[in-house]
Amino acid sequence: MTLGFVVGKFYPPHRGHKHLIDTARRQVDRLVVLLPHHVTQKIPGEVRKRWLEEIHPDCEIHLVPDELENDSEQWAKFTREYLGRSPDVVFTSEDYGPGFAEHLGCRHVMVDRLRQTVPVSGTLVRREPLSHLDFLEPCVRAWFVRRVVLSGAESTGKTTLAALLAREFETAWVPEYGREYWEAKVAGLSMDGPLPGWSSEEFVTIASRQQQREELAARSANKVLICDTNAFATGLWHERYLGHRDERVDAIGRADSVALYLLCEPDFPFVQDGWRDGERIRDWMHGRFVEELAKTGVETVRLRGPLEARVREAKRAIEAVLRKPFDL
Repeated sequence: MTLGFVVGKFYPPHRGHKHLIDTARRQVDRLVVLLPHHVTQKIPGEVRKRWLEEIHPDCEIHLVPDELENDSEQWAKFTREYLGRSPDVVFTSEDYGPGFAEHLGCRHVMVDRLRQTVPVSGTLVRREPLSHLDFLEPCVRAWFVRRVVLSGAESTGKTTLAALLAREFETAWVPEYGREYWEAKVAGLSMDGPLPGWSSEEFVTIASRQQQREELAARSANKVLICDTNAFATGLWHERYLGHRDERVDAIGRADSVALYLLCEPDFPFVQDGWRDGERIRDWMHGRFVEELAKTGVETVRLRGPLEARVREAKRAIEAVLRKPFDL
């Protein structure tokens, strides 16, 4: 059985790495991919390992601490000890490859050293991730796409704005799953009559499903993903209906990746669309959004006035977010 070996930081994994690993996998019976992670790297090693496992399910992905110098002889010694033997063949796209293989006492295969087959590098991606999204697999792409969330009480124009902004930026948007869930829950009932109650488990489901839909949409979004609410907001709706917070819901909300919140002000009359029940507490809910968003540390822009003014201010804020460099 032929054992192949690939080592790299994959910071982040891009299609050049995919070409390297795919090429290696076709030539061996078993391929081990070693991912050394250093504590100073901003994309956690566990995240990169998970990405590689999704992209290359037929390879063995191993995460190890990056504690050695850039010395081929040291890494060859570590590799032999880690694997319990030398691999039969090492695949690289770097100049260190032949020397590394020589220290291991195995064959070396150079793959696309000049980046002609896949013209990209980790340095280019880190410098301008949003300009190189097409060189990233969907799971990696989703990590870099900026998430912009429309937030606020009922009847403040969030859904209308989300759809308009998605068209403006030629990207995807994620509708509010809680709204979909509520419509199914009260189908056939009058909003003026008794309405069914809520359970914490329902809010856990709503928050989880909202987040899952965002993750899926981010995989194909164009630089920015517009979200009509998010799991963070679900915690506030739990408070509104049940009178207290739920740590399970809040934990899902804390996991949200948000670059910008757009908080819609309730400065126009409440519109009853046949499904809403929050007219009496709209101002209270808005106040709670103001309070809780301030705790997140995420930039929040408050949108006021007529629709045209809101779109204009939202576009300005999103364009500013897209210009911000990534901390990599």
